[in-house]
Amino acid sequence: MDYRRLPHSSLDVSELCLGTMTWGEQNTQNEAFEQLDYAIGEGINFIDTAEMYPVPPKAETQGETERILGNYLKSRGNRDNLVIATKVSAPGGKSDYIRPNMALDWRNIHQAVDDSLSRLQVDTIDLYQLHWPDRNTNFFGELFYQQQDSEKLTPILDTLEALADLISAGKIRYIGVSNETSWGLMKYLQLAEKHGLPRIISVQNPYNLLNRSFEVGMAEIAHREELPLLAYSPLAFGALSGKYLNDQWPEGARLTLFKRFARYTGSQMALAATQAYVELAREFNISPAQMALAFVNSRQFVASNIIGATSLTQLKENIDSVNVSLSEPLMSRLNDLAERYRLPCP
Repeated sequence: MDYRRLPHSSLDVSELCLGTMTWGEQNTQNEAFEQLDYAIGEGINFIDTAEMYPVPPKAETQGETERILGNYLKSRGNRDNLVIATKVSAPGGKSDYIRPNMALDWRNIHQAVDDSLSRLQVDTIDLYQLHWPDRNTNFFGELFYQQQDSEKLTPILDTLEALADLISAGKIRYIGVSNETSWGLMKYLQLAEKHGLPRIISVQNPYNLLNRSFEVGMAEIAHREELPLLAYSPLAFGALSGKYLNDQWPEGARLTLFKRFARYTGSQMALAATQAYVELAREFNISPAQMALAFVNSRQFVASNIIGATSLTQLKENIDSVNVSLSEPLMSRLNDLAERYRLPCP
């Protein structure tokens, strides 16, 4: 397992990060503990969660993932060996049951941090991320940006000032964004520099073989501004393993249980591209899942690849992707397929 320093911070994170959004829904606390024990034993030191988890979000389970992680940290006594990241929810996403007003302003962010600290049973959060923007823009796979002449939003400067207070109070160490746009990244950097406020150190956006949209405009920012990607959905909700091809719906699998998540299976182009990638992996005698993960692992703008699993078997295969190297011929073929199936699932 390799470790990478997040620029503009003192955080050294493992090249794989353990995602947690199934805990409390598809996974019990005992299963989550088993995943954590195995992942940490394999060298993972980076754990990512959110106040909204588990997914799909529901009022009756909200916060359960953080509570499970907090119970684990208390049980094992290894909090100081880990980098803990979580996220604050924003307006939209049908999550207003978390707080009546979900704006990313001083009051809501302070309340969210205090609640997360309590559930996690820790004194400070290493990386605190804004789960999605508090403004009218495209995220979660939306296309066709529509201008709104009057919209409710929290100015980014207000959000940064609230986060600065929490850093000064020692409740969080560093900040990041998630599901952001190129404009958003540059605005956060500009305002932080102009007003002497904390700098965002990471962006957590989707990135996988079916969705390489990060490369269009964001990868250059990641490189030139030293703002690396924490890649989520590297297996496209499991689709790139090939398990949903030919109208197969394995029992207990996420997309079998929650068909609302059709971002990576809802079009003929997505299915055709997935079939092509799975066949290519088999041609090179590589597990389709490990090929997809190894591709993300190899990108220079990626600091850590956020993997998730509902079973230890899946988790072991995913972690073993760090031992898979993609040859130049295979990379060439992957890029050929990316040209043929251009951004099938942005």
